[in-house]
Amino acid sequence: MAEKARLVLREIGLTDYETRAYLHLLGTGVTSASQISEYTDVPYSKIYEVLNSLERKGWIETRSGRPRRYYPKSPIEALEATRLRLEKMMKDWQKSILDELQPLYNKREIREKPDVWILRGEFDAIAKLKDMIGNARTELMAAVPTLSKPLLNAVLPMLKGLAESNVKLLMMISKDQTFDPEALSKIGEVRVRESMFGGGIIVDGREALLILGEKKLSLIIWSDHLGLVKFARDYFQYLWNTANIFKTT
Repeated sequence: MAEKARLVLREIGLTDYETRAYLHLLGTGVTSASQISEYTDVPYSKIYEVLNSLERKGWIETRSGRPRRYYPKSPIEALEATRLRLEKMMKDWQKSILDELQPLYNKREIREKPDVWILRGEFDAIAKLKDMIGNARTELMAAVPTLSKPLLNAVLPMLKGLAESNVKLLMMISKDQTFDPEALSKIGEVRVRESMFGGGIIVDGREALLILGEKKLSLIIWSDHLGLVKFARDYFQYLWNTANIFKTT
């Protein structure tokens, strides 16, 4: 059995003993607790605890008799059972956090210290943009008003490289933009708005660079604060949904 599969089972929530027992059952089919203990080096004093836990988690089933026998569920079925169990746990955790812990946080007036940078000038902004683009793995959202065209020009070759790496690129430009949308559409999806007060880039929903200003850059902010990045992404999605889809000629 590949070590990667063992690590995945551990990440899912199976203990080392549970992983050994389940993998043994996959290889042998129906068998007894004593045989599982013997062939997996799980202590016999622990084997019933391990098997009962696997059954509760939805990875195995039992067959009554003397001795009781155990057999594995399909990995796909077990994974789905785990997903449903974790979703329920997440809802319970969320309720406890919101009902019990968040009020304590609010009552004490604790203030977060998010990582927020104010960037000075285009040089710093370009350096940060290149760093963000280099870390992109799944998605990059870019809102590009006219004032931020120099920034996009500086990183355009890197954006082309992302497109070749199957990173999803969503690029929104203003109508008065002098960019050629036809060229941009070759590396990602392009939409057009009448105008934009500011713009920015959001990478993988985990960090954002916000560019504010009308005729010239007045403020450039970078942050990986979860709440701020979520707000930026939601606002981008709203503008994206109401923008005009660019169609190639």
